[in-house]
Amino acid sequence: MREVRVNPPSTEPSDGRLNLLISCAGWQADPWVDRLPRLLEPMGIQSVRARSGRQAAEVIKSTPIHIAIVDLGLPLDDARAPDEMDSEGGPRLLEILSRLAEPPPTVVVKPARTHRDDCRNLSAALRLGAFAVLDRPRGDTDFELMLEVLRRCLTRFYNGRWPGVC
Repeated sequence: MREVRVNPPSTEPSDGRLNLLISCAGWQADPWVDRLPRLLEPMGIQSVRARSGRQAAEVIKSTPIHIAIVDLGLPLDDARAPDEMDSEGGPRLLEILSRLAEPPPTVVVKPARTHRDDCRNLSAALRLGAFAVLDRPRGDTDFELMLEVLRRCLTRFYNGRWPGVC
């Protein structure tokens, strides 16, 4: 069990590790959220997963987050399976991240919906400071795009330096 800090955690990378928050509403057998940590861990990126908005909020209180991946389809509560009726966790998580003293770069993952919903989601995500908005990765091409966006986050927000390197 993690210790909850009283003071807000710093977003500066430390101990040579970069903490990546991955929120995901999907229930696939081998989703991108399982593949991404396995690929990034040997490179010094620690992935912390959250399956609900409440769980993600607890992670933010106890762990400094350097980059966040926020699924807009995320349920608010742990007790429910994600569906169209309970997808308030993602937008609320974006609000929490945007209110931090030093908000981490945020990559928003949106579920496939209507064009009107896509426009609304894109507008809300960008208004709350999202670095990028992507469709939920479904194949290798989408997965590679996610990796490229994460590389761009590292370059832009951390000057291309790996955490802990002077």
